[in-house]
Amino acid sequence: MKNKILEEVLHSKNLSQYGIVDWGVTTVSRPITWKYYFEWVNKGLNGILKYLEGERRDKREDLKNYYPEFKSAIVFQFSYAKKKFELDKFYKSKKSNGLKIASYVLGFDGIDYHFNLRESLNQLGEQLREIDPELNFKLSLDTQPILERDLAFRAGLGWFGKNSMFISKKEGSFFILGSLLLSKNYSLNEKVVETDHCGQCTRCADSCPTDAIDLETRTLIADKCISTYTIEQFKDIGEAPKGMESSNGEIFGCDICQEVCPWNKRLLRIGKYDNEEVIVSEKEAHLREFFLERPLENILDELKSLSNRGFQRLFKSTPIERTGRIGLLKNIRFFYGKR
Repeated sequence: MKNKILEEVLHSKNLSQYGIVDWGVTTVSRPITWKYYFEWVNKGLNGILKYLEGERRDKREDLKNYYPEFKSAIVFQFSYAKKKFELDKFYKSKKSNGLKIASYVLGFDGIDYHFNLRESLNQLGEQLREIDPELNFKLSLDTQPILERDLAFRAGLGWFGKNSMFISKKEGSFFILGSLLLSKNYSLNEKVVETDHCGQCTRCADSCPTDAIDLETRTLIADKCISTYTIEQFKDIGEAPKGMESSNGEIFGCDICQEVCPWNKRLLRIGKYDNEEVIVSEKEAHLREFFLERPLENILDELKSLSNRGFQRLFKSTPIERTGRIGLLKNIRFFYGKR
């Protein structure tokens, strides 16, 4: 009986209120791609992403290292594709100043998606616990020592693209993965593991201006990646990745390899989001106005005049807060100097 009610909750249209477009279940605790991840880190290809090393690397070998009670996981796809396609129209408009921000930044009302998704996952977990009060659960996002794309692969939601992104036939790759790790196995219907649908396509690697994609291993060379440089490099030290001068104005994150992916272009071709209203929140509107609409000189002047604390107050709870004032100055100066 509990299984049936759980299935009804998970198949209900209620999930759409959280931005969930698909979900899957797995009972396998050990990632299939662990050895590839281990080798990637051991070769130093994680670059400045030191939080992927050491104990946090080793914990990723088994979900039970993070959650000993693990019996099953429900993996959700939280889509921001609708906002991505709306942003593309904005970038082609006269309002755009030529700078770009990764679409996930604005895809969750301009708020750091970790806050949004944690709340959604907690609510979903509590709904399941109402059905079974003996259930315990733990949340999983990309901040936990878990190979979340591998977890989604085990749940039958898609495959690993050649750019290392997780791709779904139905939803492309413009989504964030979030999971509930459960202390029980309810024998919910599990999907068949998805096969690779990239074929001979290499558009992602061909379009990457910094050659950050290793096609042979389907991994990123982190220190060559525009996202790593613009988000994780907090200080104005070192040089930008070679080839970044040929990028498209990315000052926080990068969508280039996803934009050319046929599975994302398919969503546009079939008009999946054509009739959906796009609402721009107040926080999102502020991010757009500050970084994407004004002349670069004005942005640089204001960032220079702000204190670090003032910057944090202005962009609190947004993804931009992570990189900080100095990091954003570094990124914008790069393109200002390129003009």
